[in-house]
Amino acid sequence: MPIPKTEKIWHNGKFIEWDDANIHVLSHVVSYGSAVFEGIRCYDTKQGPAIFRLRDHIQRLLNSAYIYRMEVPFTLDEICAANLDLVRVNNISECYLRPIVMRGYGEAGVDPKGCPIEVYLACWNWGKYLGEEAHRSGVDVCISSWNRPAPNTLPQMAKAAANYMNSQLIRMEARANGYVEGIALDVHGHVSEGSGENIFLVMDGTLVTPPLSNSALPGITRHSILTICRDLNIPVAEQIIPREMLYIAEEVFFCGTAVEITPIRSIDRIKIGIGSRGPLTKRIQDEFFALTGGVKPDRHHWLSPVNVTASAGVAIRT
Repeated sequence: MPIPKTEKIWHNGKFIEWDDANIHVLSHVVSYGSAVFEGIRCYDTKQGPAIFRLRDHIQRLLNSAYIYRMEVPFTLDEICAANLDLVRVNNISECYLRPIVMRGYGEAGVDPKGCPIEVYLACWNWGKYLGEEAHRSGVDVCISSWNRPAPNTLPQMAKAAANYMNSQLIRMEARANGYVEGIALDVHGHVSEGSGENIFLVMDGTLVTPPLSNSALPGITRHSILTICRDLNIPVAEQIIPREMLYIAEEVFFCGTAVEITPIRSIDRIKIGIGSRGPLTKRIQDEFFALTGGVKPDRHHWLSPVNVTASAGVAIRT
């Protein structure tokens, strides 16, 4: 279904109307995929709307831009303030935010010299990425025939638009074959991640996830889960995971801003564990949603309340 409109989008320091957020068809980003972006959630907490790990997401956005030699004309603080303003201006209590840094209209060749850097921030209502029941019942997935790119081809630590052409192939193949999502292996045949999600599995009571060297994105939700596990004294390990280890795991789940924490009940039509959400997955889910919902104290300072007055200056011009 189409993205539900909100009133305003932030562009290069100013708020513009949703329908005015257009680019030229010959912008560098259209032909060459030269954009980096983020996905962030704003939760309607007991204390009011709050953006989850805003500074961490924007720092990763700036890191991604830096890797691709994109000079962003705004600071971390300015972009964070602008996201808070965006939610406030659109009068929305719970939403998904999409900051984008891209190369615009200028040169026609691969070399982006002369193409301006454009920064957009948008937000809208977006429900459960893999379906409303997915958090409880789990999803059926497959191992994709498409591998994640090798680290020396496209940098996987950057959340870049071009990387998601690979993600599209993984997701479309999975859906065409009757699955909700696909799991990609790296070029050596080891487990990497989903099309847009990190992955965890439970083996003998230990939570295991692939290291970033297996072409996995350094996910903010992934880091949050590792932190929560330390809080709850759940043993964790980052290690190489062979494909067959997925089949014999006690539990497997995806994590990410869009999917949050979504259990996997089968892989390649092989039942995982009890074939539904496992107890450790539920325990981590409960803690995660208690923190993002403001039910428990924000002990890690992950929530940025929207009602905090934004910094004056470029971030709030209209």
